Amino acid sequence: MNELAGMHCSAINATSQRLADQEIGQYQANLPNWEIYTQEGELRLEKVFQFKDFNQAVDFTNQVAKIANQEDHHPALLTEWGKVTVTWWTHKIHGLHLNDFIMAAKTDQLFLRKQ
Repeated sequence: MNELAGMHCSAINATSQRLADQEIGQYQANLPNWEIYTQEGELRLEKVFQFKDFNQAVDFTNQVAKIANQEDHHPALLTEWGKVTVTWWTHKIHGLHLNDFIMAAKTDQLFLRKQ
């Protein structure tokens, strides 16, 4: 599995630095189907996960919430019938940090376990 999934999030404060475009590209290359876009002037990392029904989607949402609490880094989660949209970004720095890519990899790992 992606080595990012084995890493842990670091503490963030207002002086923590956003990733440079080159770093973002390198990390994104390890995360298939994760899209980067800008919303409200901030880069965000997002992926939609597909499920057979609403119960599976809710179960996955709860698992993502559990690892988010363990790592103290929390996403935006949109749970719908048959899909969950997970969006990572670091609020304190208004952009992307290594923590976002770590958590995206952990999210992928959770999804693969469900298959």
